[in-house]
Amino acid sequence: MTLSPHALELAQTLVRMNTVSHHSNLELIHFIRDHLARLGVTSRLTFNADKTKANLFATLGEGKPAGVILSGHTDTVPWDGQDWSMDPLSALVKDGNLYGRGSADMKAFIGIAVSQAGQFLNSDAPFAIHLAFSYEEEIGCFGVKELIADLRDAHIKPLACIVGEPTSMVPAIAHKGVYRYKCCVRGKEAHSSLTPHSVNAIEMAARVVGRLRDMGEGFEREEPRFEGFDVPFSTTSVGQFHGGIADNVVPRDAEFRYEFRDLPTANAAQMQAEVVAYAQSLEPAMKRIAPSAGFGFETICEIPSFLGSKDDPVTRLAQELAGEQGTTLVAFGTEAGLFKNAGISTVVCGPGSIQQAHQPDEYVSLEQLARCEAFMQGLARTRTLG
Repeated sequence: MTLSPHALELAQTLVRMNTVSHHSNLELIHFIRDHLARLGVTSRLTFNADKTKANLFATLGEGKPAGVILSGHTDTVPWDGQDWSMDPLSALVKDGNLYGRGSADMKAFIGIAVSQAGQFLNSDAPFAIHLAFSYEEEIGCFGVKELIADLRDAHIKPLACIVGEPTSMVPAIAHKGVYRYKCCVRGKEAHSSLTPHSVNAIEMAARVVGRLRDMGEGFEREEPRFEGFDVPFSTTSVGQFHGGIADNVVPRDAEFRYEFRDLPTANAAQMQAEVVAYAQSLEPAMKRIAPSAGFGFETICEIPSFLGSKDDPVTRLAQELAGEQGTTLVAFGTEAGLFKNAGISTVVCGPGSIQQAHQPDEYVSLEQLARCEAFMQGLARTRTLG
């Protein structure tokens, strides 16, 4: 099994484009749009508010009753401060691997999907192939929400979705959700010798942080296990904490950020409601000293968990195309839960390993890319879904 030069070239071309989440992805989106246009395919673009980023949706096989989505995100995480031995945008091929930021997560998958556009157009499969490429997955799956809304408004109803995140080409049927929030605490400042006349924002924030810790320990102690995950229970984590200006000034302001990673069988909304309710229970005492004191919460991102099934037709199809008899679960979040919640049967299956993603000298093996190309060539020959 050998990767075709055309597929490798397209994967390298995409890796060389800087699409870190805080940059525009339009260079990549326009490249794919123009490539498909040369094949006579029209792409639907949906933009962010300031038109600096876009999703792309294209149908290969117009007129067929429904289609299978090949989904990928175009943005990458940054590489600032990482110890790379090469240019992160070099797309270097060495020792059987393709190196570069986004090579595993997940531009190589996108490049291979685009390289098969001609085969998909000429396929005798009874369903179309949809290409769905999104922005800002890495910071909250914001782009794909607009893409899915556009499909709904356009009355496009795909049969199924294959999300090409790196699973070593083993179909994944579940992952946890990722819910992140920011809490801002307003207290009342004073000289530290007059603490009874103040509201210490750091101390109030610390009480809520302690509650989060207690919740996490409760999940570990009491939550029914979901076997197959590395950590088979829901978790909490506080990632950032800021506050205070001097040792002898009672701090007026504090801010911290935290996340829940909930099992598919758990309820992240209830978790967040518990945190908010606890914070609100602290406010009456704070407001007796300073009426303006209190807590404010902001949602950073809400990526729902995903739970498919080994019996779903799209899972069985992915197993057949990948030559895999089993399935797996993955620890990282993807766009799969959003597609599933939109009523689209979904599986996660793509080349490479998450162990290489986000790392210095990120890479994906050419062997994995060849397996992915064979997967897509098989999809073009498929006669039935399930």
